[in-house]
Amino acid sequence: MSEDNSNGAAGPSLNILAQYIKDLSFENPGAPLSLQARDRAPSINISVNVNANALSESDFDVVLSLNAEATDGDKTVFNVELVYGGVFRLAGFPQEHMLPLLFIECPRLLFPFARQIVADATRNGGFPPLMIDPIDFAQMFSQRFAEEQAKADGQAPANLN
Repeated sequence: MSEDNSNGAAGPSLNILAQYIKDLSFENPGAPLSLQARDRAPSINISVNVNANALSESDFDVVLSLNAEATDGDKTVFNVELVYGGVFRLAGFPQEHMLPLLFIECPRLLFPFARQIVADATRNGGFPPLMIDPIDFAQMFSQRFAEEQAKADGQAPANLN
């Protein structure tokens, strides 16, 4: 979406140039025994990380990393790791908007695709599809920003209530 303003310059635009799987791993170490019916659902721990790197002045590689490990006691039932990326072109945005765009908006656009890949991998591994709940990337960004600020100030992160 771009609009011309009064001086003839295009307005801000965000375009997805490419999306890709950088790394995908699914482990089912107990197969085929892990596929048998079980009395209780496994515990599932999900971790998420976002990174961004400049490719040029306006193009950025944004990478969403998802790791989901299902355990039953001390045994791993399955482990899926996905590194899913997108190349985004951001043009015409004020500098103060760049970090929120890269760490909130871009991963928000990538997430539905990454979620589907994880669901397909767990289903193809013999388990019910793992449907990861929506992620609040704005909250993740705020928390990470506060931690970075605390490190820069040489203080422990403040507890925000």
